Amino acid sequence: MRLNLKPRRVFSEDLKKEIVQRIELEKVGISQVSREYSVSPSAVYLWLDKYSRHLKKGEVMVVQKESEEKKSQELRTKIAELERIIGQKQMEIDFLNKVIEIGSEEVKVDIKKKFGGKLSSGSGQTEEKAPGK
Repeated sequence: MRLNLKPRRVFSEDLKKEIVQRIELEKVGISQVSREYSVSPSAVYLWLDKYSRHLKKGEVMVVQKESEEKKSQELRTKIAELERIIGQKQMEIDFLNKVIEIGSEEVKVDIKKKFGGKLSSGSGQTEEKAPGK
């Protein structure tokens, strides 16, 4: 009976470092390296633990498709734009309220009370002025 033994292979440190660098740059995945070099995924993980500057044992790396990253970035940009618009609108509300206040003082008439009594707080809600105020 003849045993089919594979010859023992030893990978140089330079090759291991190069493979780890390729994984870090997301040019290849662990399963691809495992198939390409006929080495177990656990061996590749050991190389990552030993030679990686970023990927260490116990750390989690979130991997997503480029399209997901692009969508996330677009959403962050949209949020920033909406926050900017809200800030501008709040400044406009504050300005207009100040104009009404100054105008009321000039003509000695409570313009807010005279024209409906509803004030904008800038938060999207309105508050009613109590009678006599």
